[in-house]
Amino acid sequence: MHLPSLSTTAITLLLAANAATTLVEAKVKLLSWDAAYSKAEALVSQMSLEQKVGITTGTGWMKGACVGNTYSTSSPDFPALCLQDAPLGIRFAYNVTSGVSGINAAASFDRKAIRERAEYMGKEFRGKGVHVQLGPAMNFMRNPRGGRGWEAGGEDPFLMGVLAEETVKGIQDQGVIATSKHYILNEQETNRKKSSTDVDSRTLHEIYLWPFARSVEAGVGSIMCSYNMANGTYACENEYLMNTVLKGELGFKGFVQSDWSATHSTVDAANNGLDMNMPGDVDMDHENTGTYFGKNLTDAVEAGKVSDDRATDMAMRIVASWYKMNQDKNFPDVSLDSFHLDKAPYVNVQSNHGKLVREMGAASNVLLKNVKDTLPIDPKKVKKIAVIGSDSISDPKLFNCADHGCVGDTLAQGWGSGTSFYPYLIDPLTGLSNAFGKKVAVASTADDWDLKKAAEVAKDSDYAFVFSNADSGEEYINIDGNVGDRKNLTLWHNGDNLIKAVADANKNTIVVIHAVGSVLMPWIDHPNIKAVLWPGLPGQESGNSLADVVIGKVNPSGRLPYTIAKKEEDYNTGIDEEAAYEYKEKLLLGYKWFDHAKIEPLFPFGHGLSYTKFDYSKLSVKAKASYDKKDKKTIKDATVKASISIKNAGHVEGAEIVQAYLSFPESAGSPPQQLRGFEKVFLKKGKKETVKFELTKTELSIWDEGTESWVIPSGKFTINIGASSRDIRKSSSFTL
Repeated sequence: MHLPSLSTTAITLLLAANAATTLVEAKVKLLSWDAAYSKAEALVSQMSLEQKVGITTGTGWMKGACVGNTYSTSSPDFPALCLQDAPLGIRFAYNVTSGVSGINAAASFDRKAIRERAEYMGKEFRGKGVHVQLGPAMNFMRNPRGGRGWEAGGEDPFLMGVLAEETVKGIQDQGVIATSKHYILNEQETNRKKSSTDVDSRTLHEIYLWPFARSVEAGVGSIMCSYNMANGTYACENEYLMNTVLKGELGFKGFVQSDWSATHSTVDAANNGLDMNMPGDVDMDHENTGTYFGKNLTDAVEAGKVSDDRATDMAMRIVASWYKMNQDKNFPDVSLDSFHLDKAPYVNVQSNHGKLVREMGAASNVLLKNVKDTLPIDPKKVKKIAVIGSDSISDPKLFNCADHGCVGDTLAQGWGSGTSFYPYLIDPLTGLSNAFGKKVAVASTADDWDLKKAAEVAKDSDYAFVFSNADSGEEYINIDGNVGDRKNLTLWHNGDNLIKAVADANKNTIVVIHAVGSVLMPWIDHPNIKAVLWPGLPGQESGNSLADVVIGKVNPSGRLPYTIAKKEEDYNTGIDEEAAYEYKEKLLLGYKWFDHAKIEPLFPFGHGLSYTKFDYSKLSVKAKASYDKKDKKTIKDATVKASISIKNAGHVEGAEIVQAYLSFPESAGSPPQQLRGFEKVFLKKGKKETVKFELTKTELSIWDEGTESWVIPSGKFTINIGASSRDIRKSSSFTL
């Protein structure tokens, strides 16, 4: 995608207009798909072929108020639909909230917080008159260098599935159509429009399809097909993926829209499952290239190459999704002007959502290391702190550069179409300075390259906070040779040398990393590095969220949604340059590979420390199965219920993320263990609570390629309960 530039005047307007709000708080009662289709049939049956095709066709790039716009109809009346990025907030708009990224939402391991994040986004998109939010994203962090991994939920399908389900429900409860994207196998930016991603059926189902299945179960209204080919055929005209799997096997009732210019044909795309062509142009980079839909689709129907029933189905799916969200009743007018930002009507939808962003930023901050309880810090016991590194500051001229495709200040989002403008950005220097108060002296330098100065600033401070980052994003922006995907896993801006220089000078060094994903940490064992904080990409309240954790206002409970390796070679995947490449790792993605290969990670999936400690006891597991009446050995259904007692055995209140991993029978050929449940439990000191898990056929099944179906394998299962994938506290086996 391309983008408008942001003028100095626009930045001034953006920073100033943050007072009043016109947001209407209203949860929408959604229709069932059956009821929505009944209403859609009544409307679409009155339409001509040209009208039905118009609903499926984008008006063209930069030819409307939104990043995607469809044609309206009259007699019968159906509005032009507004489709707008991004998965974390409204792109190309002022007076909106710019919150935590998808990877942070996942790092919270908190269903309630994920839902609340989605609900406020839904309110804001609705408040701006947006019919379709282009999110959530749910492509995997197959390799940590993948450019857009930060938009989604990491390396595990179960965690990604929870993120998908809760986000879809939260957005759509506000009457906005959610879009699950990018379907499917779109895990890197390199050659994303040219390469073919090849994968076997079991890997497809057990890993990459999993979050899309949870989205469909949640009632998602739209799914966006991706740029890449899959097993040799473009995703947006792939009959197996769209018709057989998505609309057949999963029973998806909504509409499939293309990613922007991911359509490559008229007849094949329409017949094989594409329902809406976005943004409409054959080539959005050039004017007057025509469209694959529009008149070309009308001609194809009239020539019998695409059936009239199929054209009707395409329109029905779009109209039914619109009715399902009750968008025919009291839906606000579109108040965006994406490509002429200063001309958009003033509609402020922020409400109190900054408070939620601050809370989520703190809840998703992962405490990786904390030697001898260095954190939290009591400001009353401190005379001076040092804050060092360009990642600690923000410059208003930079923090809202086009699609955040710039460097030079604190990192709070990656770059690309998955971003939104900050209404403001609280940088770490500001957040820490405010939290420690006027009685604490704050020395600082933002120069990453003057190591002598950094050491001077750090040496006589009680604590030295040193900041660094690593960025990535979408391939249409190239930053220092990082064409979306990262070139390597090293820190940017001389980060490793800066950290070492500060640690050499100060015995209480605290490292803070804002990163899109894993980085290498050659300095991790430095004796003066007493704590490492991993805030990820926390959005507009970045500095405040960080400070809340540092001074103990919030006890950290964030957990890593991906594995941080000791060296890059420990990962079993890379960024592939070939025209066609196979996911040879199959099911051994992320921590499953590290478990299988017995490789010790630097920090494992699910890892995160707390200011208190939790004891696990009294694990109980009960399994129940029903069998096929004809074949007594075939398990028809099963339920496993597990419970465990968690006690806060420390000195302060806090939340534990209790994680349940399942090991399948050896005959299943599955990874050593797989996440199949997690619960966030908040406990005051000395208190205990019983945490319960229930595993059903969904969690207990594997995909059988012979029968092309989900089956529950027979044999011995083991359930492992712990604080991370490598911190298992209790285990118990059961047999099905």
